[in-house]
Amino acid sequence: MTDALFTPFTLGQYELRNRVSMAPMTRSRATENLPNALLAEHYAQRASAGLLITEGTAPSPNGLGYPRIPGLFSPGQVEGWKGVTKAVHERGGRIFAQLMHVGRVGHPLNMPEGGQLVAPSAVAAPGEMYTDAEGPQPHPVPREMSTNDIAQAVQEFVSAARNAIEAGFDGVELHAANGYLLDQFINPLANQRSDAYGGSAEARARFPLEVAQATADAIGKGRVGIRLSPHNPFNGLGTFDGAEDAFVSLSSSLSSIGLVYLHLADMSSMAGYEFPDSTRARIREAFSGALILNGNYDAARASADITEGRADLVAFGRPFIANPDLVERMQSGTALSEPNHETFYTPGPAGYTDYPAA
Repeated sequence: MTDALFTPFTLGQYELRNRVSMAPMTRSRATENLPNALLAEHYAQRASAGLLITEGTAPSPNGLGYPRIPGLFSPGQVEGWKGVTKAVHERGGRIFAQLMHVGRVGHPLNMPEGGQLVAPSAVAAPGEMYTDAEGPQPHPVPREMSTNDIAQAVQEFVSAARNAIEAGFDGVELHAANGYLLDQFINPLANQRSDAYGGSAEARARFPLEVAQATADAIGKGRVGIRLSPHNPFNGLGTFDGAEDAFVSLSSSLSSIGLVYLHLADMSSMAGYEFPDSTRARIREAFSGALILNGNYDAARASADITEGRADLVAFGRPFIANPDLVERMQSGTALSEPNHETFYTPGPAGYTDYPAA
């Protein structure tokens, strides 16, 4: 039975039509970092999900690392997002903006003039970053953030969250997963600081918690969620000694702030790492808000986890790419279409807005 997945859910002040969430997915369609009509069409097509979470959206020029990702730091970006949120709301959907500062995972060729690659420590991410200008390029060594830089970054998240509300979003998700800036501070593989923001697990969690508290103070805790990905090796991170305890403690502190949800990403089926059941269970116990689980779900498994109390919502990523009507297909048992991997990050409508409903 998959009925539980399609029951309504109250998320903070919002009544969601079902327990299906669309996970954030970078799709690189925001030319000049501006949301546009193409994005509005894409999200509106998928508005039958209970909660849409946007692709990673930069809170500042320093947060832009990939080509053609949108931001929420300029008036033009706010205006562009207004078209997206209006289109989603007209179809009865709810949408949160994911605020993603890439930290060391970027390249100056993908950043506007004046943008800088910054991180907790001057440790380059492994591998390469694709640039439109010169193709794949090695990740440069980032500049280690000063305490003033950290304070400024907190305010950048706050400003972007306020811009999100002005643009019509129902809330924001703080991206503290997948090896980006907030996750880089949490993980000692990227954070080699010896000041108040490094060393112990508590100190490494300080910056993400400051961002969470300040954002909640600015727009209301009922409008702020966060995404975590314990043990995930993406972008050169991975598990570390005491990782489970560190993430459980962080989740407890986030619960104390009163964030409306915690979105737990498990990419172990794709990336081949261990994600112990104990991590999920202990975070569920530590965090009193809604829990969104994500990672290789189908409708039956999602409904089972909701029925058995392991999750409140389940986020689906890649299935939403080729199935704008994913909710309806899962509910009716209709077969899912397969996405074209070659168009995941290419500009234009192909592989983005041209997948038909069943």
